Amino acid sequence: MNLPTSLPLLRPAWALPAGVAAAMSLRAGGASAAPFDNLNLSPGVGDDAAAVRSNRRLFAAELGATPVWMRHVHGVHVMRLLAGAEQAPLATADAAWTTERGLACTVGAADCMPVLFALRDGSAVAAAHAGWRGLAGGVLQTTVQALCGGTGALPQDCLAWMGPCIGPQHYQVRDDVLVAFGAAADEIDERCFLPHLAADGSRRWLANLPALALQRLQQAGVRDVTNAGHCTYSEPSSFFSFRRDGVTGRHAACIWRL
Repeated sequence: MNLPTSLPLLRPAWALPAGVAAAMSLRAGGASAAPFDNLNLSPGVGDDAAAVRSNRRLFAAELGATPVWMRHVHGVHVMRLLAGAEQAPLATADAAWTTERGLACTVGAADCMPVLFALRDGSAVAAAHAGWRGLAGGVLQTTVQALCGGTGALPQDCLAWMGPCIGPQHYQVRDDVLVAFGAAADEIDERCFLPHLAADGSRRWLANLPALALQRLQQAGVRDVTNAGHCTYSEPSSFFSFRRDGVTGRHAACIWRL
């Protein structure tokens, strides 16, 4: 299959410090066939392994950096990327940070929110995979703590970008999600959860991942936050969405020091 020489990538509209770059893959331009078409970057969703390897090579070449892949489990473990991390066995983690140049902190998603971080002076970067379980567990706060604890920076020294995720108008959840965030049905924050009736008449809630993420970033002391404003569910030509399609591919969002 003839692949393009360059990929369309989402470049965050974000005031990054000098010496730092960030990008997120879109679904166009890769070798994967339907339903993973086209630039699926995950080997764990049933796609052809050779296609995924080709997609990852193409993606890395377009970045000009080395993505360090992780196996996400919707937890809060944060790993530090050191020189040679790209040769290490695949790690189980939902966030990573580094001061190394050329190593891209990389998280995958297909409705969950990728959150990228950079210190204002450009000396360190981080990325976190934030679905509702990770947000409820504190993955964003843990990432900020790891980044600041490892560098001596303060939370207010961090810049954050909240990437594309499923929008609140499409993200139906049950009562267990409210419980995970410590909320009761009669005392919810309507910026984060709105009552909703499912098609079968049962009670559901519309969860607002950007609002939940922003709350937790602010609780962690991060003051400078940019929201990408894209809904993965409602933009099928650009984004994979597990909620929309079921079997589908995965994106990757990366940040790295040049």
